[in-house]
Amino acid sequence: MFLMDYHIHTSFSADSEAPMEDMILAAIDKGLDEIAFTDHVDFDERYTHPDYNLYIPYLDDLRHKYKDDISIKLGIEVGLENTKADLVNTITAAFPFDFIIGSSHSVKCYDLYFDQNEFFSSRTKQEAYSTYFEEMLKNIRSCTDFCVYGHLNFVSRYGLYEDNAVNYMEFSSLIDAVLKELIERGKGIEINTSGYRYGINDCYPDIEILKRYKALGGEIVTVGSDAHFPRDVADHIGAAYDMLNIAGYKYVTVFKGREPSFITL
Repeated sequence: MFLMDYHIHTSFSADSEAPMEDMILAAIDKGLDEIAFTDHVDFDERYTHPDYNLYIPYLDDLRHKYKDDISIKLGIEVGLENTKADLVNTITAAFPFDFIIGSSHSVKCYDLYFDQNEFFSSRTKQEAYSTYFEEMLKNIRSCTDFCVYGHLNFVSRYGLYEDNAVNYMEFSSLIDAVLKELIERGKGIEINTSGYRYGINDCYPDIEILKRYKALGGEIVTVGSDAHFPRDVADHIGAAYDMLNIAGYKYVTVFKGREPSFITL
């Protein structure tokens, strides 16, 4: 079976100290065929960004060193913000990325990590999560240069509610609008397994949203661990592949030069 992990962070991300080579060695040790490094670019001033003029040559040296052991793609995870669409689109167009994850890490200028209390404490779950998906829809329409939307129900990681889960039926009209917009624009979604590390014992998104994406005509799905440490590379990847099979998918998607191709499960 072809095994991939298309969501890996390194010390080039503000929230990781993992050397890139250590992540490659972990991926090889765990039997992966292909990985994508997706270090963070977010536009909140509290984050730092990689210098891609240095990053790309460094990655290329490691690609060459391990070319017989694993395929390595140049990726990026961009925090999409519709109010900064021109800046987002400029960054993504400036470098030869194979793969771009667009993610919602902030909502209406509130960073969900730094501003967790400020955003959630003044809103009901219905208000906060609806705002999150409404902003996601705006992001998709304005930030055009990405391949898949990352961890669609990421908001549930930071909610301050008794039940943080994103229930599809509760937000079905907004989630459907998001999924239809992605499909219309030729964009995919990822199955992000980090929910197993953050206490929800599931992937982002869950099986119901994955099934709905397929029912609406969606085909492009990547699999990623969102690893920030070598130990987490490929974490629960098997669960993501199980979800694909249960939901009726026949393929997993990989990218080169931002163009998708499909690998039979």
